[in-house]
Amino acid sequence: NVCVFCYSVRMSSKERQQAVKKLRTMLLSPKTDITVFREKIEKAFFAPILPNRVDATERTYSGVTCDLLCPELYASNKIAIYVHGGSFVAGSRKTYRSFCASLAHAMSCRVVVPEFRLAPAHPYPAALEDVQAVITAAYTEEQIACSLNLDAAEDAKPEIIVLADTSGASIALSVLMSLKEQVKKAVSRVVLFSPWLDIGADSKTLAQKKAADEVFTTDSVKLAADYYTYLENRVNPLVSPLRADRQLLKGLPPIFIQMGEKELFLDDAEVFVAQAHDAGVDCKLDIWRDMMPLFQLVDDYIPQAHVAVERIGQLITARNVRTGESVETNSIVLESCTH
Repeated sequence: NVCVFCYSVRMSSKERQQAVKKLRTMLLSPKTDITVFREKIEKAFFAPILPNRVDATERTYSGVTCDLLCPELYASNKIAIYVHGGSFVAGSRKTYRSFCASLAHAMSCRVVVPEFRLAPAHPYPAALEDVQAVITAAYTEEQIACSLNLDAAEDAKPEIIVLADTSGASIALSVLMSLKEQVKKAVSRVVLFSPWLDIGADSKTLAQKKAADEVFTTDSVKLAADYYTYLENRVNPLVSPLRADRQLLKGLPPIFIQMGEKELFLDDAEVFVAQAHDAGVDCKLDIWRDMMPLFQLVDDYIPQAHVAVERIGQLITARNVRTGESVETNSIVLESCTH
């Protein structure tokens, strides 16, 4: 259940430096004003023209303003919710619009990107409440649409995919663990990019002095955690999903985690995969050699990013995740080696 992906195209050292420089705008520092931090990230990642002719409109789900990204072709009964990262204090629809448009195209699926409330002005559980409200409202809306679609099969049901990255992954998993059973059953797949799974003060990862990868440091994550919630609450499984017991994890939909090989939180992800399996959850870890966190967001510098997003598209479109039956596809077959 752990795959290490080897990709033959090499980036130049200059491209790597530029990619890391762009990604390090995501690094939270105590010297940085939160407003400036948010603006800096938006400026770095905003793209005025969306790829692949994906259309972006503004929608409101249960009072939460969202982007609705629609590719030219999409499955009518399927919708994805993307819970963005940003160290709990930053990130926005504007920041993630281009990346989520690429995902929408690859998955042939509409993608909703909620503008949920951010810390420190809105600490835990504000973001969870907003994301849960969006998922529930989207489910209800899609359920009505399915019932009104005369061309759909009688037993057609809405299918929801949840995607998230870094701090957003903590929020997404926490929401899924607390969703009503009927809505949870509609979630067919979870995709996490470089997830933060444990921000507890006694986390083995955060306990390492001066530990870092090419983007994040333990100090930056601790600062984000302090903004997000009070110290004692950081061991709450709805804050640090790695702390969830078997009962909380039981019943979660299949989870696919995509990470770079050079990530601070890779060990946590491996532990989480084992815990998920113990709870009967299908959970796979996809590791990309020589890659840093969130390499998928810097496709302007890293060619592997395109292939990684294509792989997510294949995961969503090439298999019926409810029945496990393979379907015909023209997708490329990705070479992998056992870890």
